[in-house]
Amino acid sequence: MSTKVTMTDTAYACMSKRKKEMEFNRLWADVAKTMKIPEDQLARKKASFYSQLMLDPRFAALSGNKWDLRDRHSFEEVHGGQAEAEDDDDVDEDAEEEEEAELPAEDEY
Repeated sequence: MSTKVTMTDTAYACMSKRKKEMEFNRLWADVAKTMKIPEDQLARKKASFYSQLMLDPRFAALSGNKWDLRDRHSFEEVHGGQAEAEDDDDVDEDAEEEEEAELPAEDEY
């Protein structure tokens, strides 16, 4: 039985050694070098790697296109922007309801 090391497993090992966040391009360069990814596959694999990072719960996307291990950050640090976005959604819904209330009834046309 062979064990295949994934790009995210390699990224986890790289980040564990560094002890602080990394810019995505630096992280990708470390992963590509460690895994010896051929030049002709770099662009395709880079996009796949980014998607895998987004889906892997071990990683946290930070501001400035930086990444770190999720367990190094509080919930608020990682999800702080979502609370603000949800508040904005509430404002948008309120505005839509007000606009609908201002429209005349269909039988008034």
